Amino acid sequence: MLLEDLKALYLREIATLERELELYPDDASLWKELPGLPNPAGTLFLHLAGNLQHFLGAILGHTGYVRNRVAEFSRRGVPRSEIRRELEGARQGVLAGFANLSEEHLARPFPVQLADGAFSTQLTLLQFLSHLAYHLGQIDYHRRVVTGDSTSAHAISVADLLGRTNEPRV
Repeated sequence: MLLEDLKALYLREIATLERELELYPDDASLWKELPGLPNPAGTLFLHLAGNLQHFLGAILGHTGYVRNRVAEFSRRGVPRSEIRRELEGARQGVLAGFANLSEEHLARPFPVQLADGAFSTQLTLLQFLSHLAYHLGQIDYHRRVVTGDSTSAHAISVADLLGRTNEPRV
């Protein structure tokens, strides 16, 4: 059950990223730099897509994706059409990763060591989900400042979590 809930949250966040991307009026606004913000939204989109394709897709799902983290932060002016493809790759990476997991895997160490120690797969997946939500919030604020539009992307839609079955999750 936890595995299915985690997967649903990851997929919801990717869907929200896609909605955020569509709320930008043009490609250039994704790359507008703002005082006090270290990264424009375009960079964050590329970083999140690369992170998910690497850790969930390649590491857990064995997709063969090869990450270029430096490029995630150095590329500029990438069009929305390419970012859409990267987000679809992230979705496929998440699906591949979760397809290779069972509830028993959650207690095992994550296959690669992060930072200074080994962490359980469950804690690592929760950390990656928190990372995803953090940057998603940054993208939302960037978009609102750049466009002057406070339209919501419905980032925490409970309906998105329940929409597949219309049954309560317990």
